[in-house]
Amino acid sequence: MSPRPLTGRRSVLRGSLAASAALTLPAAVGSAPAFARSGRPEAKWGVQTGDVTRDSGLVWVRSDRPARMIVETSATESFRRPHRRHGPLLGPGTDFTGTTRLHGLPAGEQIHYRVRLADPDDPRRCGEPVTGTFRTVSARRREGVRFVWSGDLAGQGWGINPEFGGYRIFEAMARTDPDFFLFSGDTVYADGPIPATVALPDGGVWRNITTKEKSKVAETLAEFRGTFRYNLLDEHFRRFNAQVPSIVQWDDHEVRNNWYPGQRIADTDSRYTEKSVDVLAARARRAFSEYFPMSTLRPGPREGRVHRVLRQGPLLDVFVLDMRTYRNANSPGDQTVDPQGILGREQLEWLKRELARSRAVWKVIAADMPIGLIVSDTSEGGRHVEAVAQGDPGAPLGRELQIAELLRFIKHRRITGTVWLTADVHHTSAQHYQPARAAFGDFEPFWEFVSGPLNAGAFPASALDGTFGPERVFVKAPAAANVSPAGGYQFFGEVDIDGSSGELTVRMREQDGTVLYTKRLRPGLVGQ
Repeated sequence: MSPRPLTGRRSVLRGSLAASAALTLPAAVGSAPAFARSGRPEAKWGVQTGDVTRDSGLVWVRSDRPARMIVETSATESFRRPHRRHGPLLGPGTDFTGTTRLHGLPAGEQIHYRVRLADPDDPRRCGEPVTGTFRTVSARRREGVRFVWSGDLAGQGWGINPEFGGYRIFEAMARTDPDFFLFSGDTVYADGPIPATVALPDGGVWRNITTKEKSKVAETLAEFRGTFRYNLLDEHFRRFNAQVPSIVQWDDHEVRNNWYPGQRIADTDSRYTEKSVDVLAARARRAFSEYFPMSTLRPGPREGRVHRVLRQGPLLDVFVLDMRTYRNANSPGDQTVDPQGILGREQLEWLKRELARSRAVWKVIAADMPIGLIVSDTSEGGRHVEAVAQGDPGAPLGRELQIAELLRFIKHRRITGTVWLTADVHHTSAQHYQPARAAFGDFEPFWEFVSGPLNAGAFPASALDGTFGPERVFVKAPAAANVSPAGGYQFFGEVDIDGSSGELTVRMREQDGTVLYTKRLRPGLVGQ
C-alpha cells in the first residue's frame, strides 16, 4: 500500500496545532525553559491521547498551576457545535497532570478536541486552548489499520539537542499518517542524567537542553516527574502527541537499568542514596501513570497494571506485555523449572486467555524485550540474563521455559496471526522463528521485529540464541557502542494492515523515514 495522504484519514491540524507548535524550545541551550506566568493557567507541555477505542479515548494535559481541566470535542476543525466535558481539578497531588475520558464517540471518525484550563476560583479565567486530534477505532475491516512503533528515548545522555533538530524522528513518524503509536518501553531514562555537553568522536560537541531533575539519577518522586516532563520540552514530540494517540508500555529505564522486583542497589553505587529498587519503582510507576494517558494505570493505594489488550477493530488486537513488574531476579538462567519467568504466572495466564478469545486477523504481541536476542546483565558481577534468551541454544531453560509454554499454547489452540514487536536493544532487525531450526520445536513459525532507538545511543546487533530457531533476515546496527543520534542508527517501524486483503506489511524505517526493509505477511498462513 502507498502511504495515505496526511490530509486524508488523519487531517493535519494546520491552524489548530498552532498553539502546540508555538511552544518552542528555550533559546538558551543548556538551561530549563522559563515559562511566563500570566494570570491564567497554561498548558505548556501540550496534549496527548491514549488507549483509544471505537467509542472512547483518554485526553491528557498538564497545567502550570492549579486548574480545572475542560475538554471540548467536535467533528470539525472549526469546533462548530462542540461537546464539552468537565475533567478533574489539576493540582500538586498529580504534578498538575490529569486525564479526561471521552465516551460516546463515533467509531472510525476523526475527533478534534481542545483542552482549556480554568482557574478553579474563577472559571471565567481560562488559558489559551491547546488542540489535538485522533481517530477512533473503526468497526469496519475495509478501513485498514496503520501504526508505528519504537522505543528508547533520550538514553545514554543524548537528550534534546536543538542544533541537531531535537527529536526530529517524530516528524518522520507523523508523515506515515499512523492511527496510533506503540511506545515500546524505555520511554525515559530515569537512571541517565543529561549533561549540558557530550564530546563526539569527530571532535564535535553534542549540546543538550538540561533541567535540574535530569542532572542526576531519579530517586525522589519529584525527580521521576521531572524525568518524564523533560521529553515534553521537545516541540516535535509535543506536535506528534497532539496528532497521534499512543499505546504505552514500560521497561527498565523508567526506573533503573536492568531492575527487577526485590533488588537492592549495591552500596558501591554512590549515585543512589535510596537502595531499594521497589521504592524507586513505586515512585517511577506513579510518575509514569501521571504522564501518560493509560486506561489501566492510575495512581493510588491500589495501583493498576501496564499489561492490557487494545482492540483495534476486526483486523488487529494489540497485547501489551509488562516484562518488568512480575519477573524473577536476573540470574544465569539455567533453571530447569521456572514458573515465574519474565511475565509471572498471572500475566501469562491472562495472555493465554486473551489470545484464545481474540477474533482479530492479526494479534500483535507488544513485548518490551526480545525473545531470541541475547541481552545480558553484568551489573551485579558475573553473567546474568536480562531478557529471555540465556545463550544456550539447547532445550529451554530459565525464562525460556515460560516462552516455550506460551508458544506451545498458541500452536495447540490454533491461534493464528501472532506477530511480536519490540525495541530495547538499540538497533533494528527482523527474526523469523522456525521449529525446524530450533532445539524446542513444539510451536508454529512466527516473526519478531525490533526497532529503536528514537533518540539514544545505538549499539551493535545482539547475538541470537538458537533455542527457538531464529534466523535474522535483516539487521542494521553500528559496529561501535553508543553511537550518538548524530551518527545515525535511529529507527522506527511501521505496520500497515490492508483492509481488503488482510495482508500485514512491516516496514523498518530510518530516522528520516527511509524504508530499510519490508516484509509482507498473508493472513492465516503458517510458516511464511
